[in-house]
Amino acid sequence: MSRVVVVGAGLGGLAAAARLAAAGHEVEVHEASGRPGGKLGVVERDGFVFDTGPSLLTMPGLLDELFAATGGPVDLPVTAVDPAAEYRFADGTRLVLPHDPAQVPAALDDALGVGAGASWERLHERSRHLWSLVGRDVLRRPLTTAALLRMSAHPSGLRAVAPWRSVRGLGRRRLPDPRLRTWLERYATYSGSDPRRTPAVLSVAAFVEQEFGAWWIPGGLRRLVDALMARCRELGVAVHLGSPVEAVLVDRGRVSGVRVAGHDRAADVVVSNADAAELHERLLPDGAAPHARRRVRRTPRSSAGFVLLLGLAGRRPGAAHRVWFPDDYTAEFDAVFGRRPCPVQDPTIYVHAPDDLAMRPDDDSEGWFVLVNAPVHDPDGGVDWEAPGLRETYAGHVLDVLAARGTDVRPRLRFLEIRTPADLERETRAPGGAIYGTASHGPRAALRRPANTGPVAGLYLVGGSAHPGGGIPLVLMSAEIVADLIGPASAAPAGTAAAPNGRRPTSAGPARPSPTPPT
Repeated sequence: MSRVVVVGAGLGGLAAAARLAAAGHEVEVHEASGRPGGKLGVVERDGFVFDTGPSLLTMPGLLDELFAATGGPVDLPVTAVDPAAEYRFADGTRLVLPHDPAQVPAALDDALGVGAGASWERLHERSRHLWSLVGRDVLRRPLTTAALLRMSAHPSGLRAVAPWRSVRGLGRRRLPDPRLRTWLERYATYSGSDPRRTPAVLSVAAFVEQEFGAWWIPGGLRRLVDALMARCRELGVAVHLGSPVEAVLVDRGRVSGVRVAGHDRAADVVVSNADAAELHERLLPDGAAPHARRRVRRTPRSSAGFVLLLGLAGRRPGAAHRVWFPDDYTAEFDAVFGRRPCPVQDPTIYVHAPDDLAMRPDDDSEGWFVLVNAPVHDPDGGVDWEAPGLRETYAGHVLDVLAARGTDVRPRLRFLEIRTPADLERETRAPGGAIYGTASHGPRAALRRPANTGPVAGLYLVGGSAHPGGGIPLVLMSAEIVADLIGPASAAPAGTAAAPNGRRPTSAGPARPSPTPPT
């Protein structure tokens, strides 16, 4: 039996801990905050409950795999989000996308005009081929240059990956309607990135959401953290909350443990669920991994988010996920990623308003999670989100923009809470409040993201700032990769990573894992 210490009880840390404990390792988790979950947080106030991280679930079959691999099914039902989303464009167009991808072309033709559905279908089929290339060999295995070369070895694969093309370039090539191009570009923000610099391969996120569906866990996605905590306890994992790791210890080129509250705790393996920048800048000793540290410093941070939590009186019909696009999307990305970052004056506004009685005090109310893209907290060279009055002034501005776009919620306000990138940095130790760690900019973006095998022997990285990236499905994949790299506690070789799965669940719950990737 080997002794494993996991730094951080975010989703990736807990999933890795459960998998490693099920494989026979002795595992303990140290979490700096007083509650687990990391960015998959929750806020409760006056009977309202807000998920403060991800607001929808895709590829729920991955949950099925995780719990099956760590002891058996768990009572964690999922329900379809239908419609999947409602989009409002600057010209007043309203587009409601259904949960069933077979219905999407008709919805697009109705909203945007005949032909929009056909262009989406062509893009979707292209993305299906792309998914067959990246789903198994890239996303669910340790990333190597060889894997990327294999993926683009054939002309059809190279055309699909198109490393020379950005998400914006792909949209201009494939989607004649500018509104549909705006819709596609939003998926670059799923990795906290600028669509002008995001590789076209990341457009596969749109395919995943449409093909495998948008799903919800009744009671909130926070229930996933609760279920994982329960599974970890069943497996004997010791989870220590309010227990910040002060340092990762290295002895003769290999990790030897961690320091907690001034005391050294020995370990054969350390799994870091901390942000990669936090690991390299603060936890590892100086000189332990200079090349990796320089690489992390050179990689741009992802976007952050400015969040309003609104407790509202009364209920209004509408999709659970609503997006209002600005007149000038490019200006938004200039504000977030430009040389002189600033709060976005005409931002895209995303609202999550789940129709879930467990998330509100009564049936005559609703809670809104409102998010706008924002530059990271950077008092020295960018936006100081703790500057006096900025949070309140900008919150008012966001509500003004929402009202100007036809949805004034101020007369219904019971309360408003503000969460800035500085708050996220303080609560999760994500530098600057960057949601996804690093931005996915440039054709080599995948290779610049920190690998799951750390720069020091015995050190592994899991979570949204490491390969394959942020968001619930990718974080669960990263935990699977790390567990396979470490292998079982016995001397047997590590298992082979499973093929990607994401088949649409039935109404009875998630589908069982598929042995092969979708084709």
